Amino acid sequence: MKKLLVFQHVPHEDLGTLDVLLRRAGFQVDTVRFWRDPDSRPNLNGCDGLVILGGPMGVYDSDKTPHLAVETKLIESAVKKNLPVLGICLGSQLIADALGARVYPSGVKEIGWYDLASTDRAKDDPLLRHLNRIEKVFQWHGDTFDLPSGAVHLAASPLCAHQAFRYGGNVYALQFHLEVDETMIDAWLNVPENEKEIAGLGGKIDPEEIRRSTSIHLGRLRQLSDQVFGEFIRLFG
Repeated sequence: MKKLLVFQHVPHEDLGTLDVLLRRAGFQVDTVRFWRDPDSRPNLNGCDGLVILGGPMGVYDSDKTPHLAVETKLIESAVKKNLPVLGICLGSQLIADALGARVYPSGVKEIGWYDLASTDRAKDDPLLRHLNRIEKVFQWHGDTFDLPSGAVHLAASPLCAHQAFRYGGNVYALQFHLEVDETMIDAWLNVPENEKEIAGLGGKIDPEEIRRSTSIHLGRLRQLSDQVFGEFIRLFG
């Protein structure tokens, strides 16, 4: 049985649709819940891969959330061990940081459904080849990253040039969320911290419009989730 280590930062940002796919494929999923135990010191012993989920904190906030530095070190180790690694949102930023790239506030927030453009390099990528040239995907972030040296740029959006990259053959960073379902999105919109974030944007983001768009775009997102995450699972052999 393959063992997968998962880093979770807040209770409402979990594996989502990826959880079903992993368990169906027979994985043992060990989740480190840093929101419950911020002093946890996990290791990669016996692990076959690593998934790093999202969260509201920034990579540059490691003085307030010291476990982020712990995660970065483990990501570095996983890359050196040639393990499959997947980072989503904050997870993608932590991978970029572990690979020596700069992570910083982008100056604009993508919250809701946005166009995502795959690059020419994505056409031949095992995971992102399933994306059409333009896809509508779910986003919730205000930070971005520079492309790490040696990484393959796979996707961009009008507001965020670096939405996805691959490093080597099995390290993937996705700024966007393929793992969400309707229940997760609704839960995120009702988290007090998230409500405050949206309110602070002066009406630029409409939660009801996000809910309406979810009913339109979620079917295709679920299809992409099955295809992209299915390919990630195949990296384990």
